[in-house]
Amino acid sequence: MPTATDWTLALAVATTLGCALVAGVFFAFSNFVMGALARLPDAQGAAAMRSINVVVLNPGFLGLFLGTAAGCAGLAVVAFVTRTEPGAGALAAGSALYLAGCLGVTMACNVPRNERLARTEPASATEARAWREDLRGWTRWNHVRTAASLAAALSFALAAWQRAAAA
Repeated sequence: MPTATDWTLALAVATTLGCALVAGVFFAFSNFVMGALARLPDAQGAAAMRSINVVVLNPGFLGLFLGTAAGCAGLAVVAFVTRTEPGAGALAAGSALYLAGCLGVTMACNVPRNERLARTEPASATEARAWREDLRGWTRWNHVRTAASLAAALSFALAAWQRAAAA
């Protein structure tokens, strides 16, 4: 029968992988997707981004993105309950990094820009202005999400190692 420690370790490993996968998706956007869209004429770049913003709302990505957030919330509870045990600090740090730096930044910074772009008239001056602003602002905040997700993955890996070493 698996123990609470076994379940915590399994959740930490799964959440580590989720954070790393999300970091990889965001890294791809920061590294080359947004750059490729920036090379297109404004109307085409904006249309492509609109399409991405619709297609990304699928069970695979949302399951990964929100499932990882749920894992982080669970590990935050574990960190609190086991705060005197090895790895608790790293669990708390990883949870805070992902929940604030990835999920929080997404909701506060990236989603509003996506929604603003979606409300603009296609191929208009307003759309071109919003698109150019999004290229800078959206990408800047995406760098934050990338770094936070990767740092969270590293924190969870450290916590799993600390707990395994203490067992």
